[in-house]
Amino acid sequence: MASSSCNKKTSPLLCLLISIFLSRITISLSSKVYVVYMGSKGYENPDEILSKNHQMLTTLHKGSVEQAKASHLCSYKHGFRGFAAKLTQDQASQIAEMPGVVSVFPNTKRKLHTTHSWDFMGLIGEETMEIPGFSTKNQVNVVVGFIDTGIWPESPSFSDVDMPPVPAGWKGKCQTGEAFNASTCNRKLIGARYYLSGYEAEEDPVKAVSFRSPRDSSGHGSHTASIAAGRYVTNMNFKGLAAGGARGGAPMARIAVYKTCWDSGCYDVDILAAFDDAIRDGVHIVSLSLGPDSPQGDYFLDAISIGSFHAASNGITVVSSAGNEGASGSATNLAPWMITVAASSTDRDFTSDIILGNGDKFSGESLSLLEINASTRIISAAEAYAGYFTPYQSSYCLDSSLDRRKARGKILVCRHTESSSESKLAKSLVVKDVGGVGMILIDEADKNVAIPFVIPAAMVGNRIGHSILSYLNHTRKPTSRILPSKTVLGSEPAPRVASFSSKGPNTLTPEILKPDITAPGLNILAAWSPAIGKLHFNILSGTSMACPHVTGIVALIKAVHPSWSPSSIKSALMTTATIVNKNHKPITVDPEGRRGTAFDYGSGFMNPTRVLDPGLIYNAQPVDYTAFLCSIGYDEHSLRLITRDNSTCQNQAFSTPLGLNYPSITVPNLKDKISVTRTLTNVGKPKSIFRAVVVGPRGINVTVVPQRLVFNAYGEKIKFTVNFKVAAPSQGYVFGFLSWKSIKTRVTTALVVRVSPSNLGLSV
Repeated sequence: MASSSCNKKTSPLLCLLISIFLSRITISLSSKVYVVYMGSKGYENPDEILSKNHQMLTTLHKGSVEQAKASHLCSYKHGFRGFAAKLTQDQASQIAEMPGVVSVFPNTKRKLHTTHSWDFMGLIGEETMEIPGFSTKNQVNVVVGFIDTGIWPESPSFSDVDMPPVPAGWKGKCQTGEAFNASTCNRKLIGARYYLSGYEAEEDPVKAVSFRSPRDSSGHGSHTASIAAGRYVTNMNFKGLAAGGARGGAPMARIAVYKTCWDSGCYDVDILAAFDDAIRDGVHIVSLSLGPDSPQGDYFLDAISIGSFHAASNGITVVSSAGNEGASGSATNLAPWMITVAASSTDRDFTSDIILGNGDKFSGESLSLLEINASTRIISAAEAYAGYFTPYQSSYCLDSSLDRRKARGKILVCRHTESSSESKLAKSLVVKDVGGVGMILIDEADKNVAIPFVIPAAMVGNRIGHSILSYLNHTRKPTSRILPSKTVLGSEPAPRVASFSSKGPNTLTPEILKPDITAPGLNILAAWSPAIGKLHFNILSGTSMACPHVTGIVALIKAVHPSWSPSSIKSALMTTATIVNKNHKPITVDPEGRRGTAFDYGSGFMNPTRVLDPGLIYNAQPVDYTAFLCSIGYDEHSLRLITRDNSTCQNQAFSTPLGLNYPSITVPNLKDKISVTRTLTNVGKPKSIFRAVVVGPRGINVTVVPQRLVFNAYGEKIKFTVNFKVAAPSQGYVFGFLSWKSIKTRVTTALVVRVSPSNLGLSV
C-alpha cells in the first residue's frame, strides 16, 4: 500500500513518512490491543528484553521495522517479560505460537470495586497505631504501592510532618505531569507514576483525560490510600457527619501511587506496567481495589493474577478486593498468591428518620443533611407517571418518567433495583428536577449504603418500604417528614457482611477458598479529591474500602516481622480472624440477616489485635505455587515459560490443588473419604503444645492426626493430616473449622466440604 504512494520524484524521506503513516492507519483500522505475556524475566537486562520484543514484532510484520514500531505500545521488562501491541486477531494467534510466549489476551478493562473503623477493630493511638505488646515504629520503612486513580497529595492525610528521610534503597520516582511536579512528592508520598497507553489505545481520543499525571481526579485512589496509610487528621468529617479524628491503619508507612485507572476504568496494559514498575521500585505491599467482572478467566489470561504472581515471587504481598457483585460465586481476584477481601459493616450508621402522618417512625440510610420538618404530601412515584411511561416504570423514577404537575411540592416514594442503569443519587436529581421536595427510596436489593442525596431523602429496604406503601394505599391524604442524617454509633449486629460484597465459591479453582477474609467496607470516611464536589473527605462503600483496611494491617505485620513471606502474612490474618460479632454471636449477612459462611467472609472478620502473634503459620514459597500450577493442569513447557527456570511437574510435593499449604481447607467434590495434609510453622514461643479442636461440617466425620502438636523451637515445622469421611450426605456446601489451641493462642482454619453429586444419587 505504501509503495503505490511513492514515485521517482518523491523524496526518500517523504516516502518513509508516508509509509509509516499508512502503516499506522492500516494497523489502527484492523487491529486491537493485546497483551503478550512471556513469564519471568530471568537474567536478561531490560534493554535485551526490549530488543527481543521489537524483533518478534518485526518478524510478525514480515520484516517491516516501521510497522513493528507502530504496533508496539509498551514493554514489561523489570518484574516479568512481555509487551503490549496493536495486533489483528490472526497476528495475535501467530504470536501466541512463537517461542517464549505464555499467553496472549485482549486489553480488557477492569473496574474499581467501589475512620472509626480502626477504633471498632480495637486499634489505639493517633499516629503510630500501636498494637498492645508490640512496637510498630518500623512502619516508616514499609512502602505500600497503590494501583488506583492516583492521589491528591495536598490532603492532610498525606502530610510528611515529622517523618524521617525516604528509606535507603527506594528506587521509585515522582513522575511529573499536569498539576504535578517532582516536588509534589514528600517523605510520606515517596513515589508517583501514571499510565495511559492501554487507556488511550481503547478509548475515544476526543475524550478529555482529567489530570494527565498521578493527581487524582476521581477521589477513589486518595480514599483507599488514606484508609491504609493516611496520617492522623484531627477533624475529619463529611459535611459535619462522622466528625472526629481519623487515620489509616499504618499512618507512618510510606506511599507510592501507580495511577492506572481513569474515568472509564483500568486497562490490563496499564495494570501490568504498574506491577512491573512497582516490583522494580521496591514496594513491600501492593494494594489494588479493582478487578475483573465475574466469572474470572484463567490466571495467566488475567493481568492482576499475572502481576500479583510475579510480585509474590519477589516477596511482595498483594491485597485485592473481592468485588461488589454480591451474588454466590461472584468473587474475583481468585489466585492463591494474593489476599482477597470481602466487605462488612462497623457499628456506625448514617440514618435519617422518616416520620409518617400516622405517627409511625422509620430509619433510613442517608448522607443528606437536608430536611422536611413540616408535614408534606407523599405519593408513590407510580402516581406521577408521565408521557409514554407506565406507572410501573415511573415507580423507579427513571429520567423523564415523572410528570411535573403531579410531583411538584411532594415527597416521592421511588424504587431501585440492582439491574437499574440509574444510580440512586441520580434518582434524587430526577425527583428534584420535576419539583419534588423529598424522596424515600426503596432499595429492592437492601444494600444499606448511605448516599449523599441532593434533596431530603432516605433509603429503606423492602420490609419498611412495604409498610410505607401500605400507609399510602390506606390513607386519603398521606403526609411525611424527613429529618436530616445523623451519625449513629453502636448499631447492632456488627460486623455484618455487606450485601454487595462478592461471595464464594471460587469458580476457577474451587479448592481455594475465596474471599480470604472480611474487613470494614460499608460507609467508610476517608480522604478525597477536591476535584470532585470540592470535598476533602468523603464516605464510600465497597470492597474497594475493605481492601485497604487489610493493607494497613499487612503494613504493620511487615513492620514487626519484616522477613515474613506474603503467605505467612496471609496466614496470620486468616487464622486469627473471628466468625462472631461484637455480641459473640455468629456473623450475619445483609440484607436478610442469614447466618454467614466462609463463602461470605472467608476465614472471618479481621482481628488486628491478634495478627502480630498468630502462634503458628501456614507458609508457602514460590515453588509451592509452581506445584499448584502443575496441579491445575499447566504442563512443564508452560511452567518454564512462566518461571524462566528449570521447574518441572515431576516429583512435586502435591498433585491436586488441595495439597497447597493454604490457611483454609476446601474439598469441593468429596466422594467418600479424603485426607488433606498441612504444615504449620512455629512463630510463637519456642516450646509450646497445641491440641486440635474440630467443629466438623454437617454430615462429615472429621479426624485430625496427630491430635497434638509439640513444638520445641521457633521456626520448627510439623505436618498434620485432616481426614474427611461422608457420614450423612447433604446437598451443597457445608462448613466447619479446625482450631489448634494452646494455653493462650488459637489458630483457626476454615473447613468447607461439598459431597460429590454421585454420593447423593444424583446424576453428575
